[in-house]
Amino acid sequence: MPQMEEFGEELADFLRRVAELKSARSVPAGDLGTVLDAALFELDHVAAQLWPTYERLAVNGQWDDATADRDEQRLLRSLFQRMPLPVLLVDRETVVRRMNFAATGLTGVRAGYATGRPLTGFLMHADRVAFRTQTAAVARGEGDRSLNVHLQQSPGTPVRATLTALRPGAEPRTAVLVVLQLAKDQAQQRPSVQGPAPDLGEATRHAAQLDLMDAMTTALLSAPAGDGAAVLEAAAGVLHGRFADWVIADAGAARPRRTTVLGPPDAPVADVLAQDPAACPLVVEAARGGAASLQVRPEDPDAFGRDASGAHVLVRAEVTSLLCVPLTVRTHAPVEGVLTLFRSGARLAFSLAEARAVDVMSRHIALAVRRSVRPRPS
Repeated sequence: MPQMEEFGEELADFLRRVAELKSARSVPAGDLGTVLDAALFELDHVAAQLWPTYERLAVNGQWDDATADRDEQRLLRSLFQRMPLPVLLVDRETVVRRMNFAATGLTGVRAGYATGRPLTGFLMHADRVAFRTQTAAVARGEGDRSLNVHLQQSPGTPVRATLTALRPGAEPRTAVLVVLQLAKDQAQQRPSVQGPAPDLGEATRHAAQLDLMDAMTTALLSAPAGDGAAVLEAAAGVLHGRFADWVIADAGAARPRRTTVLGPPDAPVADVLAQDPAACPLVVEAARGGAASLQVRPEDPDAFGRDASGAHVLVRAEVTSLLCVPLTVRTHAPVEGVLTLFRSGARLAFSLAEARAVDVMSRHIALAVRRSVRPRPS
């Protein structure tokens, strides 16, 4: 049986890597060679390692002995996924290992995105330390715990998290099973729904992204011809408010200059506008290397430098998530500028889908700026 368990772990790791390779279909054409090399390496691994192991186990008769165990594991996984209560399996550092369908509906986070990320990242900041501490205590064998937390998706709704220790299979470390339930008063107000409810939230967010991209296209086509600064200002106007609390546009790459800053009412917009973009590490990195950055709860207060008053911009603006993208027509093309978006307060953090939408729009903005500042030759 130990050999069978090792083979199963190897096979599971292989399947995860194959899933990652499938997700790499969208990489630029110039990077497909690296992906192909990785795929060939995985095929060689199957031929040289997994297949001989399978033949050896089949000859020794261990394959049939493990069939019942595999069937039972499939049954348990199915039961886990179909439980009506939101359930997650995390490690002592709160990193999500599994979550069922009900948990994805409550948290608003897909299982594929949540797996491998700390569950505390989806909680309000004030609840993270307590949840992390209680999880570690349960994993150490100090007994079950229960506490109220608040999800970033609905910060005004308390959720009761019940934690209990669990030892999955023959794994050496104790995991923690987390059951989430709406607080009693909230649960009584929530109407019961028979059967799976449609994901209206996701459909609404998708429609909002389409509307945003349509508005961006209209603004870029309507911007004054031959004026790159006007293009950036028009693009910032579309994104401000409806998509981001702060929109900061810097033109150029070698010597970036700040052209537009839009922020919340009564925000220190003038101080950020007066800031030198060369003192913003995120802007400099995006302008030089063309690398986009998506951060939730930025840890480094100096990541966007200091404003004209000497205060950290990220701290003063109370930034909870940010997107910093280079304005470039294509990979390895010259950078026309840098666009930075902030969200603050209780607003949901930027999602990967939103980051992808901004990446698409950044290419359109770069094309409009490039046509404005580089007139066609006669």
